[in-house]
Amino acid sequence: MGFVTDAVLGVFSNDLAIDLGTANTLVFERGKGIVLNEPSVVAVRTDRMKNRVLAVGLEAKNMLGKTPGNILAIRPMRDGVIADFEVTEAMLRHFILKVHRRRRFVRSRIVIAVPSGITPVEKRAVVEAAASAGAREVFLIQEPMAAAIGAELPVTEPKCNMVVDIGGGTTEVAVISLAGIVYSKTIRVAGDRMDFAIIQHIRRHYNLLIGERTAELIKITIGNAYPDLQNLETIEAKGRDLASGIPMSLSIDSEEIRTAISEQIDSIIETVKMVLEQIPPELSADIFERGIIITGGGALLKNIDKLIREESGLPVNVVDEPLSSVVIGAGRAIEDVELLKKIITE
Repeated sequence: MGFVTDAVLGVFSNDLAIDLGTANTLVFERGKGIVLNEPSVVAVRTDRMKNRVLAVGLEAKNMLGKTPGNILAIRPMRDGVIADFEVTEAMLRHFILKVHRRRRFVRSRIVIAVPSGITPVEKRAVVEAAASAGAREVFLIQEPMAAAIGAELPVTEPKCNMVVDIGGGTTEVAVISLAGIVYSKTIRVAGDRMDFAIIQHIRRHYNLLIGERTAELIKITIGNAYPDLQNLETIEAKGRDLASGIPMSLSIDSEEIRTAISEQIDSIIETVKMVLEQIPPELSADIFERGIIITGGGALLKNIDKLIREESGLPVNVVDEPLSSVVIGAGRAIEDVELLKKIITE
C-alpha cells in the first residue's frame, strides 16, 4: 500500500469507505454519506450449480436457518476476519455494484476498516478480496481509529482517547493519541458469542432449540448488561422442543438473558481493565478527565455503559450512532487526504 500522496488519491466522487463487519457491512460514498447498510450474509447454491450466489445482504439473512439442502446461507466474516474468501469477494462485488447502480466500469478507491488485532495474512486477504471485487486501490485503517474519527474525537491532537468498539465478531479496546494507536487489545468475544450463549442457555435449561436470528432478536429486545430486577422485561422465545421435536415457545426474562451472556460481558470488562493497566500515567490522566467512548452494535446493549462506568470508575459515554461510527470515520478519512495519510495501516 505504501505512502499515500494527493496525486495517488485524487478527488473522485465514487471513492468508497467500507466497514466490513462480521454482522453488517456498511458503505460510505464520498460526497453522499452512508449509501448501504446490509447484513454480511450470502446465500449460495451447493448442488450442480455449485457456489452460484442467489442472494446477498438482507435477502440472504432472511434465509438463515430456512434454506433447503441445496442452498446455504453463509456468513463469510467470522470474528472480524474473512472466513470464506470467495464468498466475501462475491459479497463485496455485489455491494459495490449496488452502490454504483450496476455500472461495472466504475473502479473505486476504497478505504476498509479492519480490526486492529488482525494478522498480515488476514490484512492481505481483505485487500485481495476488495481488489478482486473491482476496487482500483485499497487502503486499510484500524476500526478503533475509524470509530474515534466517526465520534468526532480529536485523534490527531496529543490528547488521549479511549474507545471500546463492541462489534459482532470482535471487541476492541484502544487508546488513541497523535493519530496513532498507543495500545490496543482485541478479543474475539462480542455480539455473536452472546447470541451463541443465549442459544446454549435455552437449550440447556429448557431443552428448546432456537436459531441464530431468534437469539439475536432476544438479545436486542431484552438483553441487559446490568442487574435490574425492578424492571424485568420478557419475550416469547420460539423454537423446537428437543424431546418431542414439536415447535413450541416459552417466556424468558431479561435477568435470565443477562445471566446467559454474563461470561461474554465479563470478558469485555476484563479487557477494558487490562488496557487501563497497560497505558502510561500521562495518558491515564487524560482518560480520567475525558472518559471512555463506547461504539459498535454492542453499545446498544442496555446498561453496558453503566456497568463499565461502575467497574472502571471512569466517565463512560455511548456515541450518538454506534452502529455507523466506524464507516462514518472511514468516510471522513477518505474525504480528508491529510488525515488518511496519518492513519493508514500498512
